[in-house]
Amino acid sequence: MTGTASDDSPDIHAISVEVDGVVEKSAVSSRTLLVHWLRDELDKRGPKIGCDTGNCGACTIRWDGMLVKSCMVLAAQADGTTVETAGGLADADGPLTTLQARFRDYHALQCGYCTSGMLMTATDLLESGEEITEHSVRRAIKGNLCRCTGYQGIVNAVRAAAGQDVPLPHGKSPDSHGSDIEAGAQ
Repeated sequence: MTGTASDDSPDIHAISVEVDGVVEKSAVSSRTLLVHWLRDELDKRGPKIGCDTGNCGACTIRWDGMLVKSCMVLAAQADGTTVETAGGLADADGPLTTLQARFRDYHALQCGYCTSGMLMTATDLLESGEEITEHSVRRAIKGNLCRCTGYQGIVNAVRAAAGQDVPLPHGKSPDSHGSDIEAGAQ
């Protein structure tokens, strides 16, 4: 429902939100959740719809610099704000971020459903200035559920993205470009 709100429709709100660096304008229902607006109206596939209750973390985004679960925010509340999704972490045609490359290198993803929420949470942690330890990573991601990895690959990937020497699962170290895969190792 793209367009402008009309005065005779109090349940429709005109919003303008900067999403991944692009200002998006739309008209939204009072009941539309931010995750649904991002996915259905803007085709942003990073935030996943997992539980719609704020428990799983698959829809995690940054909203005006604050980590939030977008299934807990109404799209109308986002008017005039800035939203960052996992899709905005790296340029579409550019290289992966260091964190994304480490997720790949350390097998921190399997089915991929939790990945965008984990990436947003880990990015927030890495940019916070907090000391990165196994404990701090586990504490940061505790609101993001993963049913596939057992979390150790995620923890290792975040620690490696912070510059810590963490052995790869197959016993090799990533090269200086951020990925042993890019260097041709198999």
